[in-house]
Amino acid sequence: MANGIHTELTFEASIEASLLEKGGYVKGFSKDFDPQTGIFPSYVIDFLSQSQPKAWEKISNIHKSDVHQKVINRLLSELESRGTLDVVRNGFKDYGVKFEMGYFRPESSLNPEAEIAYRKNHLSVTRQLYYERKGNNSIDMVLSLNGLPIATIELKNQFSGQSVDNAKKQYVYDREATEPIFQFKKRSLVHFAVDTDECYMTTQLAGKNTRYLPFNLGCSNGAGNPVNKEGYKTAYLWEYVWAKDSFMDIIGKFLHLNVQEFELDGIKKKKETIIFPRFHQMEVVRKITADAKEKGAGQNYLIQHSAGSGKSNSIAWLSYRLSSLHNEKNERIFDSVLVITDRTALDSQLQDTIYQFEHKQGVVKKIDKDSQQLADPITAGSNIIITTLQKFPFVLDKIGELKSKNYAVIIDEAHSSQGGEATKKMKEVLSPRTLEDAEKEEVFSGLDEDAEDEIRKSMEARGRQENLSFFGFTATPKPKTLEVFGTADIDGKPKPFHLYSMRQAIEEHFILDVLKNYTTYQTYFRLSKEIEDDPKVN
Repeated sequence: MANGIHTELTFEASIEASLLEKGGYVKGFSKDFDPQTGIFPSYVIDFLSQSQPKAWEKISNIHKSDVHQKVINRLLSELESRGTLDVVRNGFKDYGVKFEMGYFRPESSLNPEAEIAYRKNHLSVTRQLYYERKGNNSIDMVLSLNGLPIATIELKNQFSGQSVDNAKKQYVYDREATEPIFQFKKRSLVHFAVDTDECYMTTQLAGKNTRYLPFNLGCSNGAGNPVNKEGYKTAYLWEYVWAKDSFMDIIGKFLHLNVQEFELDGIKKKKETIIFPRFHQMEVVRKITADAKEKGAGQNYLIQHSAGSGKSNSIAWLSYRLSSLHNEKNERIFDSVLVITDRTALDSQLQDTIYQFEHKQGVVKKIDKDSQQLADPITAGSNIIITTLQKFPFVLDKIGELKSKNYAVIIDEAHSSQGGEATKKMKEVLSPRTLEDAEKEEVFSGLDEDAEDEIRKSMEARGRQENLSFFGFTATPKPKTLEVFGTADIDGKPKPFHLYSMRQAIEEHFILDVLKNYTTYQTYFRLSKEIEDDPKVN
């Protein structure tokens, strides 16, 4: 159905048809939406009463004939105070009766009831939703979960002379951020501006300050989307990203609320941002976990993600996934995930992100003292351990001793950000055994050696360890690193397992193109001479 670009089926209708027929959605209706509260009250009641009949019976006995209104009021106050994401993940209580507002697919199939509950989710797609309390404006499309709006979508079709830029402007100029459905974190969590070629998204409507991020596949290592012979270039959105399993996975294991605290004129303030993954972040986490699930421990993965790719979030999401990954036999694939980084900010970010998924403290252990402090959690198989680059060789040795356990080691950008200091410390740790060795090393170690080389040597020296999978994040891997950790392509040449190129980062405006205004001396000199000789030359 999605290949009907030239048929009379409009863009909007083909998206809806795909979600209804293949995406696991049911049709929603604008008349069921309450603009005053920004939710679909009847869908909420249907979901609660059908998916949790015992709890519903209890609450009905308490509230009697007012049960519908009172439960909705309770839910609305929870959405106001905690936000949609928290309520969907952790449910809410009314008079001590606990209700879930979303069911997520379990990591293992040990609990068949969880799978049955997952099927009870009610995902709806509503076209032309009239959302204004006073007025008659409508949004092209809204995706909702169990009566709560999660994503709003503005669509433009190039065939009618408008593009994604018009969709972005519509959000900025025609959509009042104060309307309940748009209220930051309390209702919809993400807003997509989409045309037939490109997609952008934002998690907060803020008038002219609204900041959009690209949500495109990338094309020939640059921005945009490749040609799709089957239909629209943006078909991956409704055929893949918004389809039920993918969409529930994003809500359950990607979306998170980032809180930054800072001081302004002596007053403590906090800035909240909802983080929705960019396409390459979502894709790298999914591809790696699928591969690790299939192959188990003992693999190397090189992730070449340019500066501006959002590595910290990718690493946090990946660590969490790997720590809860199970194989077909329902056995955990990794007993522990070790994150090796010299970025102090990553530690608190990792703690915070994972707490939102797990809702329990202590999942992430930070190791900043001695080797014994590191040995204990490795031996005990703590879920996620975060430590520094200098402790990497010790980590390898310890893992080598514990053959019965499997480990995932994620290394955060080994070389560029660490500079020479980390390398020096690594060299001390990997130090030669005798004075002669040291002298030899002085002679042979080139000036261009850095922490990346040290990590590679450290791993090469110990050989491949069957109980260790290595995940290296780097922006510009050296040829030797690619050789050791790359994945062989069809011709047997080593390639990164996943690539988000510098070209794409530049074209998507995440980093500046340093060569953009670059002129060589020779050209500059020639131009200057021209101008001197001919005053008319600009």
